[in-house]
Amino acid sequence: MQQSYSQGRAMLAITKASLKGILRSPSAVIFSIFFPLIFILVFGFIGNSTGPSFKIVLDKHSDTNNVLLDSIKLHSNIKFITDKTDQEIQSDLIKGRITGILSIEKAKEPNSNVEYLAKFKSTTASADKIAAFLPYLENIISKIDKIKFAERQSVAHIVPDIETVREYKTIDFILPGQMGFSLLSAGVFGVAFLFFNLRQQLVLKRFFATPINRTSIILGEGLSRVIFQLITAVIIIALGHFAFNFTLVNGWVTFLEIMALSFLALLVFMGFGFIVSGLATSESVIPPLANIVTLPQFLLAGTFFSIDAFPAWLQPLCRILPLTHFNDAMRKIAFEGAHLTDCWPQIGILAIWGVVVYAAAVKTFKWE
Repeated sequence: MQQSYSQGRAMLAITKASLKGILRSPSAVIFSIFFPLIFILVFGFIGNSTGPSFKIVLDKHSDTNNVLLDSIKLHSNIKFITDKTDQEIQSDLIKGRITGILSIEKAKEPNSNVEYLAKFKSTTASADKIAAFLPYLENIISKIDKIKFAERQSVAHIVPDIETVREYKTIDFILPGQMGFSLLSAGVFGVAFLFFNLRQQLVLKRFFATPINRTSIILGEGLSRVIFQLITAVIIIALGHFAFNFTLVNGWVTFLEIMALSFLALLVFMGFGFIVSGLATSESVIPPLANIVTLPQFLLAGTFFSIDAFPAWLQPLCRILPLTHFNDAMRKIAFEGAHLTDCWPQIGILAIWGVVVYAAAVKTFKWE
């Protein structure tokens, strides 16, 4: 007797085979599991951190033996800067690199209801940090009052002194990050897909039938990618400057230095693309491999929000990434008026990354 065909078993067999195929697909695993976990971890670290961090300079004439300062030092969010000269401190104030200068003094009026005056000096360049720091300091004072100064109006009174300087707009932080985002994406994804397809379609093999050497092939294809991406960078900067008042402190000089920095960064990022194209065994493998390189940098390199928002243990990792140093250098050049020679630490680290990346690319790149 002929056994009836089981549609249920057939469906389960197809389900089993299809599930095995999905689990064997790098794209499915990376995009469905790995990337969501990275986002959860990154934003979880931000959400579970102890709050925004503040870089404070304690005035050299400040009273250092008081309950207010002792309480402030217990807060890990507040980091006291002690290794800068007066000139460097003033420069950092104007450029918004530090939150402000704090000076705690004994109240001079004998009938005062407060024991100390907390004098806080800063500039409008740190307006976003000031808006968070002053309430934070008020909260510290309130906690001291409840515990030790129940009969006194307050242990201290805050006296802010905010100097108006050049405004540090949101676009001044966001646009350099978006420039880095664009350069990294183009360098990794663009180069990886380009050379993989040239290899798969045997275009590179056809080139070998001509007198052109391999170096010229790489330089020609790479130069076209660089020219296109620098045109994109010009459009991004022009739109940011003319539509949203993105700061270019020294005008054309700043613009040209940003272009030179972008050129260097793009060369480094293209090296990652060469590595990915060499490692990829099929076109579907390129996106997950490329995202392993790009996604951590998008999230951790100060592209969308400051590195200071991350826990202290994660920040050193953030500062290793090449995109971090591009973002930092571009913000210094555009807003602070720094020149390329002033950004040698960032440029030096980008150059080191370039040497390491291209050394790996030479080992992994395939012509056939």
